[in-house]
Amino acid sequence: MNRISAQLRPDLAVIAAHVAAGAKVLDIGCGDGTLMAALRDERGCDARGLELDPHNVAQCVEQGLSAIQGDADTDLAFYPDDSFDYAILSQTLQTTKRPDLVLEELLRIGRRAFVSFPNFAHWRVRYDLLTRGRMPVTRLLPVAWYETPNIHHLTIADFRDFLSQRAIRTEGAWFLAGDATIAPALANWRAEHAVFLLSR
Repeated sequence: MNRISAQLRPDLAVIAAHVAAGAKVLDIGCGDGTLMAALRDERGCDARGLELDPHNVAQCVEQGLSAIQGDADTDLAFYPDDSFDYAILSQTLQTTKRPDLVLEELLRIGRRAFVSFPNFAHWRVRYDLLTRGRMPVTRLLPVAWYETPNIHHLTIADFRDFLSQRAIRTEGAWFLAGDATIAPALANWRAEHAVFLLSR
């Protein structure tokens, strides 16, 4: 395992390992800048961030990272076409008001786009709904339905169908169960999270 993989959340480690060295990157919903710092320090990337939470923006700036406060639903429109080699949206798609429009913007401003999201068709989620009739609370979905930031519940099958309808190319796809990458077979059932690399 390289240094990047050792210090990042599993989906971020997958993304970091597949970003080309020296690339220009926009991390949308960058949080405290953990991924941007790894890309800057380990891959020599020009990493920029867009983040809704002002406290997280301040944490990024304290680390010497370039981040501004902004909303993925409204502020991506201000970036020119092909501004970045990669636009990254990690664990944020399901929290946006119009994920379809956000994805269109991602692929407009980035030559490629990484998207990661929780898979709501994972067997444990299905089991909780079937046996308890309640929205699950798990290690990776740790908050109750009334306080979750997730407003769109999608599955890997939903996402693949969305990409097919819009003729969006999948250049890579990785599936995670716990902290480990798993084979793509039955991913819609077995994977807790998915990471896709997309292009037009």
